[in-house]
Amino acid sequence: MNIKVLEDSIEIANVISNLIVENIKLKPDLLLCAATGNTPTETYRQLIEKKELYPSNQLRILKLDEWGGVPMDNPETCESYLERYILKPLNIPESNYFGFNSNAANPEHEIQRMKTILYKQDPIDICILGLGLNGHIAFNEPPCEIDTECHVATLSKQSLLHPMVTGMSIKPGYGLTLGIKEIMQSKKIFIIVTGEHKQKIAKEFLSGKVSKNLPASYLWLHPNAYCFIDQKATNQ
Repeated sequence: MNIKVLEDSIEIANVISNLIVENIKLKPDLLLCAATGNTPTETYRQLIEKKELYPSNQLRILKLDEWGGVPMDNPETCESYLERYILKPLNIPESNYFGFNSNAANPEHEIQRMKTILYKQDPIDICILGLGLNGHIAFNEPPCEIDTECHVATLSKQSLLHPMVTGMSIKPGYGLTLGIKEIMQSKKIFIIVTGEHKQKIAKEFLSGKVSKNLPASYLWLHPNAYCFIDQKATNQ
């Protein structure tokens, strides 16, 4: 694990967006797996600010996870988030975007559909992650085995308290998510940890102890995983 302690979320976003730009220049059809929520928003904002520096017409975007049982047009879905912060601003072609249907008639069939897409599009070049307060990454809730594949997830109490959920009139009944297995197959992984509220879980994560009770800890086993953490999260 490569640990980079930076001043704040602005500096983290600048560093990560520059890295993404460099990688897109080398591979214009790069597959970017994108997390949603407050944590990566500044990174995406800066990536948009720098869009004149790289070609985006071939860039491929993969949705990391989604709230299940919620209409796709709900403004708090991961779908709506990606439309606002990545897809529309970067003019990503519909053919280059791959994501879960939040309200699929059969969630298990939706998982199989995404597995087929992953098989055709793999490998993920860069995977952007946040660190959940209970140590989850995506909706891989603890306890979680390292070989867990793309699946329908039972959401934890912590996940159901997420700000995206509090704004929903229809609450999610489950999650749709890439598994630890697919995440670990990414060429590069960038996990972002910011804010005082993350101090406790950040300390556990940075200990380097790998445990199924802290799914994010599996990233210590990845050869190209980078943790970008701000001073507030490290209590510095």
